Amino acid sequence: MRFRHPDGSTVHLAYCTNVHPAETLDGVRAQLRDHCEPVRRRLGRDRLGIGLWLARDAARTLINDPAELRALRAELDGRGLEVVTLNGFPYEGFGAAEVKYRVYRPDWTEPDRLAHTTDLARLLAALLPDDVTEGTVSTLPLAWRTPYDGDAGAARTARAALITLAQRLDALAELTGKSVRVGLEPEPGCTVETTADAIAPLTDVGHHRIGLCVDTCHLATSFEDPGTALDALTAAGIRVVKSQLSAALHAEHPHLPEVRAALAAFAEPRFLHQTRTRTAAGLRGTDDLDEAVTGRALPDSTPWRAHFHVPLHAPPAPPLTSTLPVLRDTLARLIGGPVPLTRHLEVETYTWQALPAVLRPRTRAQLADGIAAELTLARDLLVDLGLKELP
Repeated sequence: MRFRHPDGSTVHLAYCTNVHPAETLDGVRAQLRDHCEPVRRRLGRDRLGIGLWLARDAARTLINDPAELRALRAELDGRGLEVVTLNGFPYEGFGAAEVKYRVYRPDWTEPDRLAHTTDLARLLAALLPDDVTEGTVSTLPLAWRTPYDGDAGAARTARAALITLAQRLDALAELTGKSVRVGLEPEPGCTVETTADAIAPLTDVGHHRIGLCVDTCHLATSFEDPGTALDALTAAGIRVVKSQLSAALHAEHPHLPEVRAALAAFAEPRFLHQTRTRTAAGLRGTDDLDEAVTGRALPDSTPWRAHFHVPLHAPPAPPLTSTLPVLRDTLARLIGGPVPLTRHLEVETYTWQALPAVLRPRTRAQLADGIAAELTLARDLLVDLGLKELP
């Protein structure tokens, strides 16, 4: 979906396909047929943006066979779908029964991460619509904090990899005329947990093609103030290359037994749900929701937030809620000013099938309805900020 900003530029809105498990190119094609095109039809749109997730095997197939890449581009066009951004965070196995810590490997100290991200940039340059010259790829925020943190050698290796990536992106732009930027996506528990954590390593890399992906669920989970965070990035000269629109789980009174019980329903075995609370002594946290709910790992006199992407249009029932207000505030700062701070927005609720059983969509149709409702909410927010929806 495209929107005209009051400054005349185009802002793109997509939804991320990592919600649909697919490891192979055939799986990706099935996503387009079974999910993406039905969402487009529900929205009554001739064109729908998707934030494509290409697992390693699917990406390698496309890199190795130019005919397959041309066929995918043609299929996207034929189904009324367009791609301006890729989710390069998960490498493979994102649809597995247990993902947890595996999603952070390989990290930016490992050659496979650089190779895969280079592949994604090359593929995106070929998949971009003819009238679009800028693409973006989000990636993990260097590494999970252990054993990376405090390891000077690991930091040097990751920095060298990102500099090499930037050089490759420069060469790609020279060759294709398409400018692809990569954004580190801060996430709780990682080496770069917050936007503030990103400033030093990105300044150290010092290249305009490497910036930040702001995920509003992660921002909220870490109790970051959107205005403060974005002002600091702007002052440091760090570009927000894309933003993922998502909402975290919020518990205002975690000391109450009924709140603990409601939170426990969201503790599940597939994904990691880092949980945080802000205290007078600073941010405290656990790596997963069950650690917070079942023990005394977190103080419970202040609100908790958990890294669980809840549907934007359907916050959980009381006594829980979502951090949709943080998304609204962030979007207003990103898009509502005289010039947009980013032009690529991606709804990224990948946890539909990890919701408590009574909230899960039971059919493809119900899932498509839910994704369409999220995109409708995001569209309405953009229109309220003065943007004009384009055909």
